[in-house]
Amino acid sequence: MSSGEVPAVRAHQLAKRYRRGWALRGCSLSLPQSRVVALVGHNGAGKSTLMGLIAGLLKPTEGAIEVFGRRPSGTGAPEEVAYVAQQKPLYPGLTVSESLRFAARMNTRWDQGYAEQLIRAAEVPFEAKVGKLSGGQRTRVALVLALGKRPGLLMLDEPLAELDPLAREATMRTLQEESRLHGIGVLLSSHVLEELETVCDHLVLLGNGRVRLDGPVADLVAGHRVLRGSGQPPVASGDVVDSVRSGQEQVLITKRSAPVAAPGWREQAPRLNDIALAYMRNNDDAEVAA
Repeated sequence: MSSGEVPAVRAHQLAKRYRRGWALRGCSLSLPQSRVVALVGHNGAGKSTLMGLIAGLLKPTEGAIEVFGRRPSGTGAPEEVAYVAQQKPLYPGLTVSESLRFAARMNTRWDQGYAEQLIRAAEVPFEAKVGKLSGGQRTRVALVLALGKRPGLLMLDEPLAELDPLAREATMRTLQEESRLHGIGVLLSSHVLEELETVCDHLVLLGNGRVRLDGPVADLVAGHRVLRGSGQPPVASGDVVDSVRSGQEQVLITKRSAPVAAPGWREQAPRLNDIALAYMRNNDDAEVAA
Protein backbone atom coordinates (compact mmCIF):
# COMPACT_ATOMS: atom_id res chain seq x y z
CA MET A 1 0.00 0.00 0.00
CA SER A 2 1.44 3.35 -1.00
CA SER A 3 2.07 6.03 1.59
CA GLY A 4 -1.04 8.08 2.28
CA GLU A 5 -3.44 5.66 0.58
CA VAL A 6 -6.54 4.87 2.61
CA PRO A 7 -6.81 1.11 3.21
CA ALA A 8 -9.79 -0.70 1.72
CA VAL A 9 -10.46 -2.08 5.21
CA ARG A 10 -8.97 -1.08 8.53
CA ALA A 11 -10.04 -2.72 11.81
CA HIS A 12 -8.81 -1.98 15.32
CA GLN A 13 -9.58 -4.32 18.20
CA LEU A 14 -12.72 -5.38 16.35
CA ALA A 15 -14.98 -7.82 18.18
CA LYS A 16 -18.35 -9.43 17.60
CA ARG A 17 -20.26 -11.41 20.21
CA TYR A 18 -23.28 -13.61 19.60
CA ARG A 19 -25.35 -15.37 22.24
CA ARG A 20 -23.19 -18.47 21.89
CA GLY A 21 -19.99 -16.48 22.48
CA TRP A 22 -17.34 -14.39 20.76
CA ALA A 23 -16.97 -14.88 16.99
CA LEU A 24 -14.23 -12.23 16.74
CA ARG A 25 -12.11 -10.72 19.51
CA GLY A 26 -9.32 -8.15 19.33
CA CYS A 27 -9.17 -8.28 15.54
CA SER A 28 -6.84 -5.65 14.06
CA LEU A 29 -5.86 -5.63 10.39
CA SER A 30 -5.33 -3.42 7.35
CA LEU A 31 -6.23 -4.52 3.82
CA PRO A 32 -4.71 -2.55 0.93
CA GLN A 33 -6.77 -1.37 -2.00
CA SER A 34 -6.70 -3.10 -5.41
CA ARG A 35 -5.33 -6.41 -4.08
CA VAL A 36 -6.59 -9.98 -4.14
CA VAL A 37 -6.71 -11.04 -0.50
CA ALA A 38 -7.10 -14.62 0.75
CA LEU A 39 -9.12 -14.93 3.96
CA VAL A 40 -8.50 -18.36 5.48
CA GLY A 41 -9.04 -20.22 8.73
CA HIS A 42 -10.76 -23.27 10.11
CA ASN A 43 -14.56 -23.49 10.39
CA GLY A 44 -15.72 -21.12 13.11
CA ALA A 45 -12.60 -18.96 12.90
CA GLY A 46 -14.70 -15.83 12.27
CA LYS A 47 -14.33 -15.41 8.48
CA SER A 48 -18.04 -14.94 7.66
CA THR A 49 -18.49 -12.65 10.67
CA LEU A 50 -15.61 -10.45 9.53
CA MET A 51 -17.12 -10.25 6.04
CA GLY A 52 -20.51 -9.35 7.50
CA LEU A 53 -18.93 -6.52 9.49
CA ILE A 54 -17.08 -5.21 6.43
CA ALA A 55 -20.26 -5.43 4.36
CA GLY A 56 -22.17 -3.40 6.93
CA LEU A 57 -24.61 -6.23 7.65
CA LEU A 58 -23.45 -6.60 11.26
CA LYS A 59 -22.55 -4.10 13.97
CA PRO A 60 -19.42 -4.65 16.04
CA THR A 61 -19.73 -5.38 19.74
CA GLU A 62 -16.38 -3.71 20.43
CA GLY A 63 -13.69 -1.91 18.49
CA ALA A 64 -13.88 -0.08 15.18
CA ILE A 65 -13.86 -0.84 11.48
CA GLU A 66 -13.52 1.48 8.48
CA VAL A 67 -14.18 0.66 4.83
CA PHE A 68 -12.53 3.14 2.46
CA GLY A 69 -12.18 5.50 5.41
CA ARG A 70 -15.82 5.35 6.57
CA ARG A 71 -17.56 3.27 9.20
CA PRO A 72 -20.19 0.84 7.84
CA SER A 73 -23.71 1.51 9.04
CA GLY A 74 -24.40 -2.01 10.29
CA THR A 75 -27.66 -2.04 8.32
CA GLY A 76 -26.45 -2.37 4.73
CA ALA A 77 -23.42 -2.53 2.46
CA PRO A 78 -21.63 0.66 1.36
CA GLU A 79 -22.05 1.23 -2.37
CA GLU A 80 -18.32 0.58 -2.91
CA VAL A 81 -18.69 -2.95 -1.53
CA ALA A 82 -20.19 -6.00 -3.26
CA TYR A 83 -20.69 -9.15 -1.20
CA VAL A 84 -21.50 -12.64 -2.48
CA ALA A 85 -22.38 -14.81 0.52
CA GLN A 86 -22.24 -18.61 0.52
CA GLN A 87 -25.99 -18.84 -0.11
CA LYS A 88 -25.71 -16.58 -3.21
CA PRO A 89 -29.16 -15.01 -2.77
CA LEU A 90 -30.86 -14.69 -6.18
CA TYR A 91 -34.47 -14.48 -7.30
CA PRO A 92 -35.20 -17.89 -8.88
CA GLY A 93 -38.31 -16.65 -10.71
CA LEU A 94 -36.43 -13.96 -12.65
CA THR A 95 -34.58 -14.58 -15.89
CA VAL A 96 -30.92 -13.64 -16.11
CA SER A 97 -31.86 -10.53 -18.15
CA GLU A 98 -34.46 -9.53 -15.58
CA SER A 99 -31.90 -10.02 -12.80
CA LEU A 100 -29.54 -7.59 -14.53
CA ARG A 101 -32.29 -5.00 -15.01
CA PHE A 102 -33.31 -5.33 -11.35
CA ALA A 103 -29.68 -4.83 -10.29
CA ALA A 104 -29.52 -1.71 -12.50
CA ARG A 105 -32.45 -0.18 -10.59
CA MET A 106 -30.88 -0.98 -7.21
CA ASN A 107 -27.28 0.18 -7.79
CA THR A 108 -26.23 3.71 -8.74
CA ARG A 109 -22.82 2.47 -9.96
CA TRP A 110 -24.29 -0.28 -12.19
CA ASP A 111 -22.62 -0.92 -15.58
CA GLN A 112 -25.14 -2.77 -17.78
CA GLY A 113 -22.86 -3.22 -20.79
CA TYR A 114 -20.11 -4.66 -18.64
CA ALA A 115 -22.52 -7.06 -16.89
CA GLU A 116 -23.89 -8.29 -20.23
CA GLN A 117 -20.33 -8.82 -21.48
CA LEU A 118 -19.55 -11.00 -18.45
CA ILE A 119 -22.75 -13.05 -18.88
CA ARG A 120 -21.86 -13.75 -22.52
CA ALA A 121 -18.32 -14.73 -21.53
CA ALA A 122 -19.76 -17.15 -18.96
CA GLU A 123 -22.05 -18.62 -21.66
CA VAL A 124 -25.14 -18.32 -19.46
CA PRO A 125 -28.44 -17.89 -21.42
CA PHE A 126 -29.97 -14.44 -20.86
CA GLU A 127 -33.57 -15.74 -21.03
CA ALA A 128 -33.08 -18.70 -18.69
CA LYS A 129 -34.82 -18.59 -15.33
CA VAL A 130 -32.29 -18.31 -12.52
CA GLY A 131 -34.01 -21.16 -10.67
CA LYS A 132 -33.44 -23.47 -13.63
CA LEU A 133 -29.70 -22.83 -13.89
CA SER A 134 -27.07 -25.25 -12.63
CA GLY A 135 -25.26 -24.46 -9.39
CA GLY A 136 -22.20 -23.35 -11.31
CA GLN A 137 -24.25 -21.07 -13.58
CA ARG A 138 -25.96 -19.47 -10.58
CA THR A 139 -22.54 -18.81 -9.08
CA ARG A 140 -21.44 -17.08 -12.29
CA VAL A 141 -24.61 -14.95 -12.32
CA ALA A 142 -24.06 -13.94 -8.67
CA LEU A 143 -20.49 -12.90 -9.52
CA VAL A 144 -21.71 -10.84 -12.48
CA LEU A 145 -24.30 -9.07 -10.32
CA ALA A 146 -21.53 -8.21 -7.87
CA LEU A 147 -19.01 -7.07 -10.49
CA GLY A 148 -21.64 -5.08 -12.37
CA LYS A 149 -21.81 -2.72 -9.37
CA ARG A 150 -18.25 -1.68 -10.25
CA PRO A 151 -17.28 -2.06 -6.58
CA GLY A 152 -14.08 -0.92 -4.98
CA LEU A 153 -14.10 -4.12 -2.91
CA LEU A 154 -15.63 -7.44 -3.93
CA MET A 155 -16.07 -10.02 -1.15
CA LEU A 156 -16.71 -13.67 -1.96
CA ASP A 157 -17.50 -16.26 0.72
CA GLU A 158 -16.63 -19.76 -0.57
CA PRO A 159 -17.32 -18.77 -4.21
CA LEU A 160 -15.87 -21.85 -5.95
CA ALA A 161 -17.72 -24.71 -4.27
CA GLU A 162 -20.26 -25.28 -7.07
CA LEU A 163 -17.89 -24.73 -9.99
CA ASP A 164 -16.21 -27.46 -12.01
CA PRO A 165 -12.40 -27.25 -12.37
CA LEU A 166 -12.49 -25.36 -15.69
CA ALA A 167 -15.04 -22.86 -14.37
CA ARG A 168 -13.01 -22.37 -11.18
CA GLU A 169 -9.91 -21.62 -13.21
CA ALA A 170 -11.80 -19.17 -15.45
CA THR A 171 -13.44 -17.47 -12.46
CA MET A 172 -10.16 -16.99 -10.61
CA ARG A 173 -8.54 -15.63 -13.77
CA THR A 174 -11.43 -13.18 -14.22
CA LEU A 175 -11.11 -11.94 -10.64
CA GLN A 176 -7.37 -11.48 -11.00
CA GLU A 177 -7.80 -9.55 -14.26
CA GLU A 178 -10.55 -7.33 -12.84
CA SER A 179 -8.38 -6.45 -9.88
CA ARG A 180 -5.44 -5.60 -12.11
CA LEU A 181 -7.30 -3.74 -14.87
CA HIS A 182 -9.94 -1.89 -12.85
CA GLY A 183 -8.36 -1.57 -9.42
CA ILE A 184 -10.97 -3.75 -7.71
CA GLY A 185 -9.99 -5.20 -4.36
CA VAL A 186 -11.06 -8.82 -3.91
CA LEU A 187 -11.45 -10.59 -0.56
CA LEU A 188 -11.78 -14.36 -1.04
CA SER A 189 -12.78 -16.69 1.77
CA SER A 190 -12.13 -20.30 0.80
CA HIS A 191 -10.82 -23.62 2.06
CA VAL A 192 -9.21 -24.35 -1.33
CA LEU A 193 -5.79 -22.96 -0.45
CA GLU A 194 -4.05 -24.38 -3.52
CA GLU A 195 -6.29 -22.31 -5.79
CA LEU A 196 -6.00 -19.16 -3.73
CA GLU A 197 -2.21 -19.06 -3.71
CA THR A 198 -2.01 -18.74 -7.50
CA VAL A 199 -3.93 -15.44 -7.56
CA CYS A 200 -3.74 -13.85 -4.10
CA ASP A 201 -1.09 -11.30 -3.13
CA HIS A 202 -2.20 -10.73 0.49
CA LEU A 203 -3.17 -13.17 3.24
CA VAL A 204 -5.33 -12.80 6.34
CA LEU A 205 -5.50 -15.90 8.52
CA LEU A 206 -7.94 -16.10 11.42
CA GLY A 207 -7.88 -18.53 14.33
CA ASN A 208 -10.20 -18.56 17.34
CA GLY A 209 -11.64 -15.24 16.21
CA ARG A 210 -8.23 -13.52 16.17
CA VAL A 211 -5.82 -12.46 13.44
CA ARG A 212 -2.93 -14.92 13.23
CA LEU A 213 -1.38 -13.55 10.02
CA ASP A 214 -1.96 -10.38 8.02
CA GLY A 215 0.46 -9.35 5.30
CA PRO A 216 1.61 -9.51 1.68
CA VAL A 217 2.10 -13.07 0.47
CA ALA A 218 5.63 -12.30 -0.77
CA ASP A 219 6.66 -11.03 2.68
CA LEU A 220 5.12 -14.01 4.47
CA VAL A 221 6.86 -16.50 2.17
CA ALA A 222 10.18 -14.67 2.53
CA GLY A 223 9.83 -14.66 6.32
CA HIS A 224 9.42 -18.43 6.72
CA ARG A 225 11.40 -21.57 5.95
CA VAL A 226 10.59 -25.27 5.61
CA LEU A 227 13.24 -27.46 7.27
CA ARG A 228 13.45 -31.23 6.78
CA GLY A 229 15.75 -33.53 8.71
CA SER A 230 16.27 -35.48 11.91
CA GLY A 231 17.86 -34.92 15.28
CA GLN A 232 18.05 -31.65 17.18
CA PRO A 233 16.24 -28.86 15.26
CA PRO A 234 18.74 -26.17 14.15
CA VAL A 235 16.50 -23.27 15.27
CA ALA A 236 15.18 -21.97 18.57
CA SER A 237 11.87 -23.46 19.68
CA GLY A 238 10.30 -20.00 19.63
CA ASP A 239 10.93 -19.79 15.90
CA VAL A 240 9.09 -23.04 15.14
CA VAL A 241 5.52 -22.46 13.95
CA ASP A 242 4.68 -26.12 13.42
CA SER A 243 6.40 -29.50 13.49
CA VAL A 244 5.15 -32.73 11.89
CA ARG A 245 6.74 -36.11 11.20
CA SER A 246 6.88 -37.74 7.80
CA GLY A 247 8.27 -41.24 8.37
CA GLN A 248 11.67 -40.84 10.01
CA GLU A 249 11.89 -37.20 8.93
CA GLN A 250 10.81 -34.16 10.88
CA VAL A 251 9.33 -31.22 8.96
CA LEU A 252 9.43 -27.77 10.55
CA ILE A 253 7.84 -24.51 9.47
CA THR A 254 9.93 -21.74 10.99
CA LYS A 255 9.75 -17.98 11.31
CA ARG A 256 13.18 -17.46 9.79
CA SER A 257 14.09 -15.27 6.82
CA ALA A 258 17.82 -16.10 6.88
CA PRO A 259 19.07 -19.41 5.42
CA VAL A 260 19.55 -22.25 7.89
CA ALA A 261 22.48 -24.64 7.48
CA ALA A 262 22.94 -27.65 9.77
CA PRO A 263 24.15 -31.25 9.34
CA GLY A 264 21.30 -33.61 8.53
CA TRP A 265 18.89 -30.81 7.67
CA ARG A 266 17.88 -29.24 4.39
CA GLU A 267 15.70 -26.21 3.76
CA GLN A 268 13.38 -24.91 1.10
CA ALA A 269 11.14 -21.93 0.52
CA PRO A 270 7.58 -22.56 1.69
CA ARG A 271 4.42 -22.26 -0.34
CA LEU A 272 1.57 -20.15 0.95
CA ASN A 273 -0.31 -23.40 1.60
CA ASP A 274 2.53 -24.63 3.87
CA ILE A 275 2.42 -21.45 5.96
CA ALA A 276 -1.36 -21.30 6.26
CA LEU A 277 -1.70 -24.96 7.29
CA ALA A 278 1.10 -24.59 9.84
CA TYR A 279 -0.60 -21.69 11.61
CA MET A 280 -3.98 -23.43 11.41
CA ARG A 281 -2.55 -26.58 13.04
CA ASN A 282 -0.79 -24.52 15.71
CA ASN A 283 -3.90 -22.52 16.51
CA ASP A 284 -2.89 -20.53 19.59
CA ASP A 285 -4.08 -17.01 20.36
CA ALA A 286 -0.94 -15.14 19.36
CA GLU A 287 -1.31 -12.46 16.71
CA VAL A 288 1.37 -12.44 14.02
CA ALA A 289 1.85 -9.86 11.31
CA ALA A 290 4.18 -9.73 8.34
